[in-house]
Amino acid sequence: MTVLEKVAYIKGLAEGLKVDESTNEGKITLAILDVLRDIALSIEEYDETFDDMAEVVAELDERVELLEEEFDDDFDYSDYDDFDEDDLYEITCEECGGVSTVDYSVLQGVELACPKCGKAMDFFEDEDEDEEEPEDEA
Repeated sequence: MTVLEKVAYIKGLAEGLKVDESTNEGKITLAILDVLRDIALSIEEYDETFDDMAEVVAELDERVELLEEEFDDDFDYSDYDDFDEDDLYEITCEECGGVSTVDYSVLQGVELACPKCGKAMDFFEDEDEDEEEPEDEA
């Protein structure tokens, strides 16, 4: 039995007992039953919304799992196997030519700024940039 059905049952009992609406106790009892009915309606609405959201979350979870599987299958980790955590690496700023020396731990997920000009420095170059051929000038 849902909360709304329980409230309807209690309201039916109150009507069967002929709660007198003209007395103070009757007014309060019937007002409480009306508030309980409104609360029960809200609960049902929240339950429906929650069920809808749970379906969406489940679908998103499935999609994320598929993406994780695809990413893990297609990602080439060999590009990053050459790094040693104890080594130091030099990064040259493309803007001003400034050189910074950092260790591997600094490179993990941190955007580095050139100490001379403040421009963001990218340690991992894009493969597409390396593969570009110069254009023929005619």
